[in-house]
Amino acid sequence: MNLELPHKRIGVAVIWDRSGQILIDRRKVGGTMGGLWEFPGGKIEAGETVVECIVREIREELAIEITVGEHLISIDHTYPTFHLTLIVHHCQHISGIPQPIESEEIRWVNVSDLAKYQFPAANVAIIDAIRG
Repeated sequence: MNLELPHKRIGVAVIWDRSGQILIDRRKVGGTMGGLWEFPGGKIEAGETVVECIVREIREELAIEITVGEHLISIDHTYPTFHLTLIVHHCQHISGIPQPIESEEIRWVNVSDLAKYQFPAANVAIIDAIRG
C-alpha cells in the first residue's frame, strides 16, 4: 500500500543585516528536528503568497520587520514522514531586535561560519545557494 506523504509548503527567509551577516535560529529541543539550526520561516497558509507568509512568520517567530527580496532557491525534499517544498527568499532586516519566540536561540552569523552549525538535510542546498 502506497500512502501519499503529507506535503508542506514553507516560506523561508535568508535574513541579512547591514553588516552582511545572516540570521539563523535553533529549533526547540522537544520538537521535530529539535536542536538543529535553520533559516526562519513557516508554513504557507491557504490564500497566502510566499512573500506574505515570510513577513508574517518572521513577525510571529522573531518579532522583527523585514523586506522580502529576490527568490534564492526552491527545494523539494522528502523526509520519512512528510514531503517538503522550501521556497527561499533573500530578505533584509529593517527594524526590531530578534527574539527567540518560537526557537531555542537565534544568532547572526557570517556565511563562512554556516558550516559550524548543524542544519536539517533540506537546508544544505540553501547554504550552497547562499555561498554561490
